[in-house]
Amino acid sequence: MATVEEVDNITLETPGKRAPLVTGGLKFGSITEIVAGVPEQEKPPLAWYIGFCVSLAALGMLFALIGYLIMTGVGVWGNNVPVYWGWPIVNFVFWVGIGHAGTLISAILCVFRQNWRTSINRFAEAMTIFAVACAGIFPAIHIGRVWVFYWLFPYPSLYLNMWPNFRSPLLWDVFAVSTYATVSVLFWYMGMIPDLATLRDRTKSRLHQIGYSVAALGWTGSARQWHRYEKAYILLAALAAPLVLSVHTIVSFDFAVSQLPGWHTTIFPPYFVAGAVFSGFGMVLTLIVPARQWFGLKDMVTTRHLENICKILLATGSMVGYAYAMEFFMAWYSGVANEQFTFQNRAFGPYYWAYWTMIFCNVCVPQIFWFKKCRTTPWIMFIASIFVNIGMWFERFVITVTSLSRDFLPSSWGYFTPTWVDIGMFVGSFGLFFTLFLLFLRFLPMVAMAEVKSVMPHGEEDHH
Repeated sequence: MATVEEVDNITLETPGKRAPLVTGGLKFGSITEIVAGVPEQEKPPLAWYIGFCVSLAALGMLFALIGYLIMTGVGVWGNNVPVYWGWPIVNFVFWVGIGHAGTLISAILCVFRQNWRTSINRFAEAMTIFAVACAGIFPAIHIGRVWVFYWLFPYPSLYLNMWPNFRSPLLWDVFAVSTYATVSVLFWYMGMIPDLATLRDRTKSRLHQIGYSVAALGWTGSARQWHRYEKAYILLAALAAPLVLSVHTIVSFDFAVSQLPGWHTTIFPPYFVAGAVFSGFGMVLTLIVPARQWFGLKDMVTTRHLENICKILLATGSMVGYAYAMEFFMAWYSGVANEQFTFQNRAFGPYYWAYWTMIFCNVCVPQIFWFKKCRTTPWIMFIASIFVNIGMWFERFVITVTSLSRDFLPSSWGYFTPTWVDIGMFVGSFGLFFTLFLLFLRFLPMVAMAEVKSVMPHGEEDHH
């Protein structure tokens, strides 16, 4: 009969039986002590303070640069003629893509009853919300005259004499991303209610108790509450699942509905969705590998969880690589000289270094996950996930900048070079992301305790 053994904290799965989702002989009480122990600490570890100070400094730089941009104008960016869309739009698409893994793990895997999601869904949901917050900044400041942002809304006016163009995918973005953010926040918050009630009942600080009591909405854990909670949770998951496909599909329309060579292609919607899931899972791996080490979560976020994430990275990375190849094939098969030149320019033009960096990080690096050793060694996964994040940013850069820099008229060609403001805002967006994420780790349960307990054996007979 097949068995499952623990050797050096690595779960070895033998044929015939899957590795357990929770290892180390943890009981229900142990799960609560480990997860709730982090926000209950009087003082977080020194590493948390160091990371928070660095992130806060980067966040302060972001807000200072936004103020400088508003006072001076968008000329402080490297955007030029013909590259009207520079790093701000690249960063927007990058951060929206990062936010895709949260809804995929939480909603789609929940609908399909994939129990391994329970230990990592809270990480992914938090990452989704913070990434969408980072993404929302760039379109808001990219409009130039931020103080008249209300012109974007369809309100009656005697002076404006214009209405938003509802046929523009840029306006579709507003509805898609705002809907995605709203549903993601609801989904994240609803999942935390039972765990917030646990923290409410355990905390010794009066201030924390008031805060957790308000957030827990009077949760008592009665059978009636659990029945309504689980019904509402699965309905919200079913509502959120289509957003995984729709949001980045609409983001891809920003490019696909144009007439520009390299953008005007029907492959963009599935291509962008696969890339978004790919980049999102890459960031999940980047965050969860050190977190499980620093906060003692190895028995809840096991090697089985990490291996499943690596398999998804391998699958989506292969899809993205296939899309890269199909772009070249369609440009050749179309017989359109402008299309063919655009892709030749991507690979061998002035931005060749960006294109081949993208190919190496997004296509070559994930292939190491064919080997089980790489799927079960945390430091290898972490390094690979960093390369994935780099590669997916370069993908957005290649799509946006290379097509704009060389369009139909050679006399209009230009070269985009980022300014120090571009670089500072990009670094500052990471400051916003990690500031929010570190606050989440400090004050909220980072693992869904109630959901992890639901997939554990509930009786001694279940162990046998």
